[in-house]
Amino acid sequence: MRRPAFPGLRPGFKGRVWALIVKESRQIFRDPSSLAIAFALPFVLLLIFGYGISLDARHVPIAVVQDARTPASEGLVAGLRNSPWLTPRPYPDIHSAVEALKLARVDGILWLREDFGRQVLSFRNAPVHVVVDGVDANTARLVEGYLDQVWETWLAQRNQRGRDLSIVPVDLEARLWFNPDNRSRDFLIPGLIAVIMTLIGALLTALIVAREWERGTMEALFVTPASILEILVGKFVPYFVLGMGGMGITVVMATALFRIPLRGSIPVLTLTSALFLSAALGMGLLISTLAKNQFVAGQIAIIVTFLPAFILSGFIFDIQSMPAPIRMLTHIVPARYFVSILQTVFLAGDIPSVIVPNAVALALFALFFLAIVLAISHKRLE
Repeated sequence: MRRPAFPGLRPGFKGRVWALIVKESRQIFRDPSSLAIAFALPFVLLLIFGYGISLDARHVPIAVVQDARTPASEGLVAGLRNSPWLTPRPYPDIHSAVEALKLARVDGILWLREDFGRQVLSFRNAPVHVVVDGVDANTARLVEGYLDQVWETWLAQRNQRGRDLSIVPVDLEARLWFNPDNRSRDFLIPGLIAVIMTLIGALLTALIVAREWERGTMEALFVTPASILEILVGKFVPYFVLGMGGMGITVVMATALFRIPLRGSIPVLTLTSALFLSAALGMGLLISTLAKNQFVAGQIAIIVTFLPAFILSGFIFDIQSMPAPIRMLTHIVPARYFVSILQTVFLAGDIPSVIVPNAVALALFALFFLAIVLAISHKRLE
């Protein structure tokens, strides 16, 4: 008499699903590409993007032209040297500084005219000429803000010495909530996690299942008593566990390597990550059902998951600044909701008014994709 493969489990839905999960798990460990996609790929991508993408501008070269060296002008230039964001470079005249700006050797010009020191000492308006390279609008705005900050700091120091040229009656004290260090990396890394997990989740199922179609192992599953629902559950569960492991790696890297604060709770992060990963795996299963070729499945996964997540999720580009039709389009990108959740959980904490609506949207996406996959999947080869 033949012994059952899994003693203690009666033949039926649970027994067949467990057998398929065990079979899929063994296949994962025999095929290193699955482990590479789940663990190595998010590690490498987060490392590259985390260090490579930054909206901060540091050590920006600034041309400094002093028509006449005075204590006032030297004090302002000293403020530039003490700034971690600017690197002043002296030029003998404005013409050479303009030429350096045209050649992109500097990103801005600070021009202190010959009468700057005299105007300061006479308590008159002492104009400071600033020219900023506007080719990169983001850097131009940052440079302008940095120069304003240096100028205000210099004025404050003169106030303390009683030699101010214009005393401002308002003492402005700014506070940055949720990101007190004002680091763009703290904002970008959570969004990066969402973008990376979108790609990982789709690739895990799209490529692996498509590979089974190419190798013919899917045909062997079709001749078993397992139903299509059991086959899909048997494939979903192992890759879900694998994807959650990859998610764990990115969270550890974000907090330990990049020093991103995690102000929310682990249970909320785990639950919302599970909802998002379910939607991503559903997209991957749908792609593999429609495209049974690995190359085609990989291309589709990148085009319909990674690129929209990168561009339309609010990870880098502000959604509110997009045209109305594009803003409408972002609502069908699951990563948009996960980016909002991650940035809130990491930087602000557990805020139900933000987390709950986005989590519901992710749950609806997961149900939608998995229902579509179940509806169009059949145990036949055509």
